[in-house]
Amino acid sequence: MEDVSGRIEQLRKELHQHNYNYYVLNQPTISDYEFDQMMHELEDLERQHPEYADPNSPTQRVGSDLNQSFKQVPHKYPMLSLANTYNEDEIRDFYERVSNGLAGEDFEIVAEMKYDGLSISLTYVDGELTQAVTRGDGVVGDDVTANVRTIRSIPLKLKEGSGYPNEFEIRGEILMPWTSFEALNAEREAKEEPLFANPRNAASGTLKSQKSELVAARKLDAFLYYLIVPEGATMQASSSGGMADLFGMTSEQAFVNEYHYEGLMKAKEWGFKISDGMKKCKSIDDIMDFINYWDKERKNLPVATDGVVLKVNSLRQQRHLGYTAKSPRWAIAYKFKAERECTRLNEVTYQVGRTGAITPVANMDPVQLAGTMVKRASLHNADVINELDLYIGDMVYVEKGGEIIPKVVGVNKDKREPGMQKVEFITHCPECGAPLVRYEGEAAHYCPNETGCPPQIKGRIEHYISRKAMNIDSLGPETVDDFYQRGLIHDIADLYQLTIAQVAGFNKNRVVSATKAVEAIKNSVNVPFERVVFAIGIRFVGETTAKLLARKFKTMEALRHATLEQLLDVDGVGQVIAESVIRYFADEKNQIIIERLAAAGVQMQMSEEELAGHTDKLAGQSIVISGVFQHHSRDEYKAMIEKNGGKNVGSISAKTSFVLAGDNMGPAKLEKAQKLGVKIVNEDEFLQMLA
Repeated sequence: MEDVSGRIEQLRKELHQHNYNYYVLNQPTISDYEFDQMMHELEDLERQHPEYADPNSPTQRVGSDLNQSFKQVPHKYPMLSLANTYNEDEIRDFYERVSNGLAGEDFEIVAEMKYDGLSISLTYVDGELTQAVTRGDGVVGDDVTANVRTIRSIPLKLKEGSGYPNEFEIRGEILMPWTSFEALNAEREAKEEPLFANPRNAASGTLKSQKSELVAARKLDAFLYYLIVPEGATMQASSSGGMADLFGMTSEQAFVNEYHYEGLMKAKEWGFKISDGMKKCKSIDDIMDFINYWDKERKNLPVATDGVVLKVNSLRQQRHLGYTAKSPRWAIAYKFKAERECTRLNEVTYQVGRTGAITPVANMDPVQLAGTMVKRASLHNADVINELDLYIGDMVYVEKGGEIIPKVVGVNKDKREPGMQKVEFITHCPECGAPLVRYEGEAAHYCPNETGCPPQIKGRIEHYISRKAMNIDSLGPETVDDFYQRGLIHDIADLYQLTIAQVAGFNKNRVVSATKAVEAIKNSVNVPFERVVFAIGIRFVGETTAKLLARKFKTMEALRHATLEQLLDVDGVGQVIAESVIRYFADEKNQIIIERLAAAGVQMQMSEEELAGHTDKLAGQSIVISGVFQHHSRDEYKAMIEKNGGKNVGSISAKTSFVLAGDNMGPAKLEKAQKLGVKIVNEDEFLQMLA
């Protein structure tokens, strides 16, 4: 047994080192075949000897296909955001403020790349990864440890003898490299699934996946950029003998006079992936040289970046400079201006969305922009087309707004040639031919043929089955399209008529998935009434408005016969929404769909249980939630507020009734509440209000 245990530990140690060589240093020392042989041997040994299981084993990088839910974890140290600027003069002002704040004392600024990904906080105890938490709201984040373990550039165990503290936190950015992003979107496009807009969204969506197996397959990466060593932490013995010499000082001195840059260089020795795009700057000219260099060179990086972060190097000086309510005074982020390229406009096409909104799309000669090849860009609406004064064949300027969505921002009219055709917004739906309409106060044109336009039909069904609506998770956009093409469904009520034989068709291998889909549809009849109101897809009625309407009218029949005056009497419902509700129920086809849904057992009124739990104790009050709570979760408190007639709002304003505050309330919210004179209510006081 001792030989088996020793072999397992040896394989784990060697594989951790090879992972580090390959994913962090980009300097593999063995072939893929040799690596795979070692991994297979370790997998076999662990399978035969489960008593030696270890969540930080290299074999666990593949992740699990089991569903998981993320628990919320309070940050030991708040993860504040940085002040942003796009202006070099403001960088000079920042430098001057730091100098004045330090009363002329010498200081260094560490300039580093601002990577465009998902912020993460990693905790290590005795050299092993114990927890990974997203930024969340800065006070509380999601525990995504199982998913982060699959990211091969994040060490599960630190290098022995490297002199790391017995406990520390290190923060950084989870990223999806351009190559992984483009491969993922190509795969999704082949499956006719919605594409990710940018690597940041793809990384965020991947890290929040309920299956760590999927996270492992998408090949995320990470750069770490901030080290927090708690006061009193002890150091592991270094391979050179004695206690580790952190930052070139004795361990006792290290926690009094820390340095940001030197700390990260030590973290690099422990096994972390630290960016090479870092530099200690001793003058404003050094900073500007760094910014100007990376503004051009970033286009050659394998991951997305959107700026440069500047930090005072000395942590002692950082503590002296302190914080504002929102951000540290010792750091600032400079955002690069959006890349702009000029290319030829070949055609304008039009897309029809779920609600019938028509979106014009510019089709152009391909051009490289912010790391990806762009050949399509949104033109938003008719007003934008008119403002740009577009002609087919124009040389147009394209930018990525915030390095994300391509958009046409201008035209080089000097290159316009005689005889070119002016772009005129269409008058009829490109899918069904119905004349388009434009509602008062709306920028978009709409196809009014809600029940006969294919993209709207499929879009409404996709909306109906979505998580926040009826939550029929066994179906997706691709299955909806398949059912529609096969003539199985033409509206949301048709879902409840589907049989296992119809769904499976002639493919016997689809019987299991068909059974699961039909069962999921049947189970959806238990979804509460307020979500049904959202699910049926009344134009302009979102999730919050649906709840308000459901609680006001209590039954679908009452909502169906509501007058304009009654609808306008609902808090948050204006003229456009009220008229849309009336139009929806005036359509005979919609009336028939509602009747068929009711016949299938879908909830058409609030249950006795729901009605019993509702009061008007918070009626007319707008409430902000902030902090970490002891008695209930944030979601539970939000539900209580809504059940008692109150309204959850995300930001504090003069109209806020009060703030429900837990521990570690966000400093920015606290300052704003005090400034506006908004009442702060703690947990016990709030529960007493509802008692």
